[in-house]
Formats: sequence, C-alpha cells, structure tokens
Amino acid sequence: QVQLVESGGGLVQAGGSLRLSCAASGRTFSSYRMGWFRQAPGKEREFVAIKNWSARITTYADSVKGRFTISRDNAKNTMYLQMNSLKPEDTAVYYCAATGLWGTNVALWDYWGQGTQVTVSS
Repeated sequence: QVQLVESGGGLVQAGGSLRLSCAASGRTFSSYRMGWFRQAPGKEREFVAIKNWSARITTYADSVKGRFTISRDNAKNTMYLQMNSLKPEDTAVYYCAATGLWGTNVALWDYWGQGTQVTVSS
C-alpha cells in the first residue's frame, strides 16, 4: 500500500510561486512512478507532471512546461512540485499520485492523495 499526503497549497497572485509537497509512505520512489495531477471546478482531472525516477523520464503538460518542476527528496520520501509564474488558469485542486504503470491517463494511476487547493488570483 502507498499513502500520499499533499501540502503547500494556498492563495497566490498571478505571477507568484508555490511549492507543493507530497509525503509518501513506503518504497514509493523505487517501486512506483509518481506524478502530479489537478482538477479545476467543472473539469476533469488532468495530468500536470509525471516522473519515472529509475528511467529518469519526466513528462510535463504543455500548459505548465517551463513553469513547473517536479523533484524529490529521498531522505524525506517527499516529492515536490515547484510552480512558478502562476496563472489564474492554474487554479485547481492538485493531487499527487503513484502507479506501477506509466502514462498520462488518470485511469493508469492507482494511489492518490487527498488533494491541496491552489488558487491564483488575477
């Protein structure tokens, strides 16, 4: 079993930055691919960034490429999403997730955190 707990969301002005954290239990980084997804009101959940740590492959959604960065701290078993140059359209609940598979399709991801709200004001 994998347990994921997100934190770090909040209210920020457009152009600002936030860093989200995902504290993971178990051998998540060595056993699973991990990623960040988001869901805006009235919209479907979408992928933001996914990472295959062992293969060193990272995929970002076009909408966040160049602005968001996924990283990890092995000692803390924690994954991060650094979000810069935030836009109002980035407003959503952000979720971290883990999977033994690979891909941007939400259905491929087995384990989910509870989500953290990010609100970007214009």
